[in-house]
Amino acid sequence: MTTSEEVRSTTPPFDQAALAQQRSNLRNYIVVTAAYWADTLTDGAMRMLVLFYFNQLGYSPLQVASLFLFYEFFGILTNLFGGYLGARFGLKTTLFLGLGTQLLNLGLLGFAPPALLVVPFVMATQALSGIAKDLTKMSSKSAVKLVAGEGEGQLYKWVSILTGSKNAIKGLGFFVGALLLSLVGFQPAVLLLGGVVLTALVLAMASIKGDLGSPNKKARFTQMFSNNRAVNMLAAARIFLFAARDVWFVVALPVFL
Repeated sequence: MTTSEEVRSTTPPFDQAALAQQRSNLRNYIVVTAAYWADTLTDGAMRMLVLFYFNQLGYSPLQVASLFLFYEFFGILTNLFGGYLGARFGLKTTLFLGLGTQLLNLGLLGFAPPALLVVPFVMATQALSGIAKDLTKMSSKSAVKLVAGEGEGQLYKWVSILTGSKNAIKGLGFFVGALLLSLVGFQPAVLLLGGVVLTALVLAMASIKGDLGSPNKKARFTQMFSNNRAVNMLAAARIFLFAARDVWFVVALPVFL
């Protein structure tokens, strides 16, 4: 018969350090996700603010559609280089950089004199918005691995929850942007959204512990590409997928409406 002393001797010690690390990772993920939600809400609201405001000013559909071309183009570049930046400097750095870039975008639009709110200037600010959106998205989705563990099914679960919530919040942002334009006007609405992003940035800087993963100073850009040809082909196909979506959503839909 096994004695109680023998049971205790064969039971692994309770790993307090591992439990504390798990809780820290979960807290960090919650903070990162909340920051991403704040940026997503702002991003959706800005889409409607720019679309409707410049339509009210009498810009043609093609001019309005062109305002978002840099947004999409620089989003592609950010997706290409963002993973490398996250691997080399840590996800916390890319998250703060994304929120800071969005804050810069909103500040430029919110404080710009009305005469400066023309197509080239707004296209440049929307490039910043595209960079900010994809840096925060990459940081949040990559942080999922901190709480999902080794199980592939658990990872898919967390990613699907995050992606679904992102789409819902962006849709809410469309409504918020249109409502703010009706209630307070373009630049006051932009400054209100800037307050949301600033709050998210300050709270994230105060709450996140560690680097959200281990930065690798020796990371190389070529490591962004998989050794599996099928994965690289899938990544290339997604470029065409999103290009097709943007041709419809960014150009064809505004022209049609």
